[in-house]
Amino acid sequence: MKEKLELLKLLADETRLDILNILLHEDSYVEKIACELSLTPATICYHLKKMESAGVVNCSRSQFYMIYSLNREIFDKPLYELIKKDEPVIDANEKYKKDVLSHFFKYGKLVQLPTQRKKREIVLAEIAKQFKIGQKYGETEVNEIIHQFHEDHCTIRREMIACGIMAREKEIYWLIKT
Repeated sequence: MKEKLELLKLLADETRLDILNILLHEDSYVEKIACELSLTPATICYHLKKMESAGVVNCSRSQFYMIYSLNREIFDKPLYELIKKDEPVIDANEKYKKDVLSHFFKYGKLVQLPTQRKKREIVLAEIAKQFKIGQKYGETEVNEIIHQFHEDHCTIRREMIACGIMAREKEIYWLIKT
């Protein structure tokens, strides 16, 4: 990110933008650029050295002159590549889920069933991870799995069905979604 910030700072200069516009059309040397911009060669040399160290321009020798060219690879990238952060963006939904789970689960046990529907669905979906989609479970099996998390397996089981996480037919249960 620091390199990107340095590049953007480097580009925030009128003289450097003028130099880049000249190099955009053709490779050039210090004296020619100085003449076109009505500046001294020392000033142009100063800016070109800064741009070269940042990798914005390339320099090569041709007979008696140092020829500067634009590093087009940098400028071919879309602007969002220059401004986006390299570290991964934390998904707000995932962070919210983790916060809810850490609040309602202590040492792997469900402390209480949330009253808010969204939080309740997050908690129930976490418990539902213990079940496999497509597998049929007897009521006793379901109760044993739920009992690992909370004593009131009847309420949890009923809520999982009400939220559409599980389905039931007679005493056979199966997972619909996690």
